[in-house]
Amino acid sequence: QVQLVESGGGLVQAGGSLRLSCAVSGRTLSNYAMGWFRQAPGKEREFVGFIRWSGGITYYADSVKGRFTISRDNAKNTVYLQMNSLKPEDTAVYYCVARWGIGSTSHREYDYWGQGTQVTVSS
Repeated sequence: QVQLVESGGGLVQAGGSLRLSCAVSGRTLSNYAMGWFRQAPGKEREFVGFIRWSGGITYYADSVKGRFTISRDNAKNTVYLQMNSLKPEDTAVYYCVARWGIGSTSHREYDYWGQGTQVTVSS
């Protein structure tokens, strides 16, 4: 089993920054892809990005490309989502996810989910 625990959400003004963390336990992650999804009230779950643990290859949704960056710290077994130039439309619950193998843009492909952390961007 893989356990994921997110932290770092909160309230920020438009144009500001936040960094989300996802602490991972239970598995060696070298063959895993770690992703982030978000869900705003009344909307479907939306892909944000993923990182392949081995090699660090990343892929992002167009809506966040150039503003968000995913990274990982091998020593801490932690994945980060650095969010810059935040917009009110980024307001959502953000979920850290994991799956064995390559990354995917479909939430159905991920086996492990964190509890989610709220990000609110005020205008």
